[in-house]
Amino acid sequence: MGKFLLFTPGPVNVADNLKDAVSKLDICHREIEFNELLTGIEQKLLSLLQIKKRHRYRAVVITGSGTAANESMLSSVVGKGSVLILSNGEFGERLYKTSLIHNDQTHLMEVPWGDVFDPRVIEAYLGRNRINVIAMVHHETCSGMLNPLAEIGALAKAHGAIFVVDGVSSVGAEPIDMESCNIAFCSSSSSKAIGAYPGLSFVIGQEKEFKKLKAHKANTTYLNLATFYEFLETRSQTPNTPAMPLFHALDQALTNILSEGVTKRFTAILARAGQLRRGMRKLDLEFLIDERDMCSILTTVRVPPSINVGDIRRRLREKSIIIYEGKGCFQGKVFQVGNIGEMSALDIRFFLRTLKDVLLTLQVEPEDLMVPVMPLRPVLLLAPDNHDVLASVAS
Repeated sequence: MGKFLLFTPGPVNVADNLKDAVSKLDICHREIEFNELLTGIEQKLLSLLQIKKRHRYRAVVITGSGTAANESMLSSVVGKGSVLILSNGEFGERLYKTSLIHNDQTHLMEVPWGDVFDPRVIEAYLGRNRINVIAMVHHETCSGMLNPLAEIGALAKAHGAIFVVDGVSSVGAEPIDMESCNIAFCSSSSSKAIGAYPGLSFVIGQEKEFKKLKAHKANTTYLNLATFYEFLETRSQTPNTPAMPLFHALDQALTNILSEGVTKRFTAILARAGQLRRGMRKLDLEFLIDERDMCSILTTVRVPPSINVGDIRRRLREKSIIIYEGKGCFQGKVFQVGNIGEMSALDIRFFLRTLKDVLLTLQVEPEDLMVPVMPLRPVLLLAPDNHDVLASVAS
């Protein structure tokens, strides 16, 4: 096929015009050309989030992955206060570990991976503990769970806390109403649903909250969110040398989305997810979580009994299809199929046909391996050595 088809939650296959964008004219990050580029990216990010009162929000861009943006928030916004991390998966745990490095008043409320938060339990905890910041992952990629923003944002407001959201894999695919959900800061990445190259992240936040950051002691140098805001506000620049080609690519990816229309983009991504899910259900595959709790960019699929997930991934890779295996408590139990980036209906049909062939092959292979052995030496089934061999083949 000439390329890998990335059925992953990121990185993704990018549009052809992004490949042209990274080769644009070299510019200096301390000149007006970059000022204009960064200003354009900021306005496009605010448009992507469909923020109505845009004069109240700013967006800083960081050369670094989504984790860099998350650490920038957690190391900058808490100060001497306390932070509550809500975790129901791998990336919630990562928020907690990151916060612990910078703040010894880090609280954790944890439920099993893939479980839904109970707002009543969170409200009770907030009633017993003074919390200044609540942080949560919107789309928990390890399970595909889409966590609620409005309910948690309302609880944060009621208890005088600011709400910080890891939107790394949901921004660009899911509606996020920062205003009505009382979100103070939201992070994301260039290489997920936005469809650009990896290497850039950003934080969108309320300007009044950005202005408060200068009162906090800086816990980092490179990822100090107050410094990023100061350079944006006073110079329309970044404090450090940015990855210039990636800025051009991000600008082009945002232009592509806005030209398509944000709502239309969301609908298209959800339609791809629906096509994949219908096709996989026809293959008698089961999903890890209820579809009503899923994000629109990813489906987490239970591995059929007697099939090794590594074999599925390897066979698909032989056909240039890349998927994710499960991690942590889901390792060996699930595989994940993404549907973002440049992906056509033809690509999806090819994936479903190939997955069907792979599953059929893997389901019959153990029997095929045993058929020529058993009739030839049936008596050897009683011998421990040969029994071990047959058992290993059957497994």
